[in-house]
Amino acid sequence: MNGAEVLDVGRDAIWLTIQLSLPILIVGLVVGVVIGLMQALTQIQEATLIYAPKIIAIFVALLLFLPVMGALLGGFMQQIAGRIAGM
Repeated sequence: MNGAEVLDVGRDAIWLTIQLSLPILIVGLVVGVVIGLMQALTQIQEATLIYAPKIIAIFVALLLFLPVMGALLGGFMQQIAGRIAGM
């Protein structure tokens, strides 16, 4: 394996990490902003209020996106196994 192939695998791994984490991070961000707006509108300044809805939303998002995440990881593993077999 030369340096270009190593950089290619590293770039693919970083891109895969972004693809895997982005849906969950977006769900957490949206729920956090909505709860923050609700706290600002109702003037309820309870710091622990944000945690329960955010945990539930992230859990539901994980259940929804887990098949896609598994498919992405499986495809990446097949690509890496193909590269290993091609050596």
